[in-house]
Amino acid sequence: MKKKVQALICICSLGIMGMAVPVSAQSLSQGTQSDQVLDLQERLSALGYFHAGITGYYGSQTKSAVKKFQASYGLTVDGEADSLTLSKLKKTISPKQSVLDELARIIHSEARGESFLGQVAVGAVILNRVQSEQFPDSITEVIHQPGQFSSVDDGQFALKPNETAYRAAAAALNGADPTTGALYFYNPVTAKASWSKSRIKKIAIGHHTFTI
Repeated sequence: MKKKVQALICICSLGIMGMAVPVSAQSLSQGTQSDQVLDLQERLSALGYFHAGITGYYGSQTKSAVKKFQASYGLTVDGEADSLTLSKLKKTISPKQSVLDELARIIHSEARGESFLGQVAVGAVILNRVQSEQFPDSITEVIHQPGQFSSVDDGQFALKPNETAYRAAAAALNGADPTTGALYFYNPVTAKASWSKSRIKKIAIGHHTFTI
């Protein structure tokens, strides 16, 4: 059963997003969600140790994969990605960060022109879906689930993300969720589907309304 990751959010008086509690770069362990965990999973996947979907969340499958890597390279087998494990892993392989790119692409294609907070919110919806029983179990599968995001269907997803989109993706991966758990979003001006407006509203940020 999936574990819902609770984000710690602070909205400062200037109206910009405060970051979630920072994750130590020296050690990653079960229960952590971050861009560093996503990088860890991609490296382990490229080496054949990790076979689940890339989520950015350090669950039991990630821990198991870390143990296998540690055993193969003569490291302490405890399932915690400490500094020695991370250093060895980074020296062993360098993946392309394709999943981070996908997350930045969906943010850029769905929310370019929105504030940074609004872009983080879209990224958070993707990650909330990954943790929800209602949706697929990986970032890639959530983004490409048929009929979910118009920008994937109309080709806008192919646009190159800008720096802001990548920063928003990293912020969401590190736990920032200004929607406090939303699973959907829509533009009330352009939305045509009545079911979008019938869902429970969580918050409005910029041109998007976020719902569950």
